[in-house]
Amino acid sequence: MNAELFTCGITSSGLAPKPRSRERGSLVVDMHCHMLVPQAEELIRPFRPNLPEPTQRFSSPTSRQVSGEMLTRIRDRITGVKQRLAQMDANEIDLQVISPAPNHYAYWADEELGRSMARMVNQHLAEVVAQHPDRLRAFATVPMQSPRSAVDELQHCVRELGMRGVEISSNVNGQELSDPQFQPFFAAAEALGVVVFIHPSGFTGGERLSDYHLNNVIGNPLDSTVALSHLIFSGTLDRFPRLKLLVAHGGGLMPAYSGRFDHAHYARADCQQCQHEPSHYLRRMYFDTVVFDPAQLAELVRKFGATQLLAGTDFPYDMEETELVDFVHRAGLGDDQTRQILGLNAARLLGIDPGQAAALARGAKG
Repeated sequence: MNAELFTCGITSSGLAPKPRSRERGSLVVDMHCHMLVPQAEELIRPFRPNLPEPTQRFSSPTSRQVSGEMLTRIRDRITGVKQRLAQMDANEIDLQVISPAPNHYAYWADEELGRSMARMVNQHLAEVVAQHPDRLRAFATVPMQSPRSAVDELQHCVRELGMRGVEISSNVNGQELSDPQFQPFFAAAEALGVVVFIHPSGFTGGERLSDYHLNNVIGNPLDSTVALSHLIFSGTLDRFPRLKLLVAHGGGLMPAYSGRFDHAHYARADCQQCQHEPSHYLRRMYFDTVVFDPAQLAELVRKFGATQLLAGTDFPYDMEETELVDFVHRAGLGDDQTRQILGLNAARLLGIDPGQAAALARGAKG
């Protein structure tokens, strides 16, 4: 595997379970974790040296070396299931919703290769879930560079493979998600009622972010912020009011800075293509808990409500939250809010019975 910065997040902690204070029977769902499909990596390996992806272009030699070492360490965890399940058990996670590794987007590819790549990844994830239905679910990937093919693949994954969500990047090979060509995809996602998980893969203008892993540390939340800004200010989200958007890394920078966006909407004519102030749309979105600061999680809940937060780890990269349940508890929220964030919100979005899912998961653990 190349030492490119397709990383979000490995745990250095052991796998021995720690005592928890949470109520027995409450469901814990990890909505942000990844799987890499080796066959898909082999399919695009010949193209790797010349790819335009930000995580490859904007990476210093030192950062690339560190990422390469990390990817070697987590190889079994990101491609397999045994260690994944062991870590879930140790961290009292009942259910993982697996998303493809971000380098599986392959939006740079032509339409045929993009379709083949997405189908290979989705079929593999569906097979893994079928082997562990009590512990795993999966989100699809689609070839966004061809919106027609993206719609076809999404419909296949929902209707034939039973998936309840799709992971997309925060841009499509440099094109904004608000571009009109992508509206058929969002229309299909809205009609199918699936979750659209926006997960970035570096910042497209990352010339100043090559050192210190900054194209991940800063670049990922920044690219999500830019994507959300375009989706909101362009009026795209007005056209899809029932779209279920889940944004990685706590929604990027926009939730913490929403007041400035609201001010621009009221102060400037060029920021008034949307029907409402930007914070209105943020209150419709979902954000994961991968923010690493309990106070920041508590502030997200205060501003947007516990119903809009979903627990996530970013498994198995070195930017992973390694103690998910403890982290959510440290935010100091009420018991009902904590249960919502840890699993009930996810159960609602995925259309599963939380009590049954928790019982099945614990039965599968033996």
